[in-house]
Amino acid sequence: MSTDKNSEEFYKKLKGRLEETTQWPSAYLYKFIVPSDNQKIAQIEEIFDNMGAVINTKESSKGTYTSVSINVRMQDPDAVIAKYKEVASVEGVISL
Repeated sequence: MSTDKNSEEFYKKLKGRLEETTQWPSAYLYKFIVPSDNQKIAQIEEIFDNMGAVINTKESSKGTYTSVSINVRMQDPDAVIAKYKEVASVEGVISL
């Protein structure tokens, strides 16, 4: 996102969609693309630590990037968005 205003608008729309399409609490699948840096991947894993998350990683064919998929049970749309915002603090991460 280029600005905070765009980010907030994105999160507002996401919250609306999650409220309309999902009964909470529910399993939620996060997907991120991260530069292949063990420290950055560890930071993301730490954000979801002690939540019972199932985390899968797969390195790109050239080894430049790693996809990180996290399946975790979340309580509500606000909790989902809070985790996206935490992960956004890790430099170079792309949320899918």
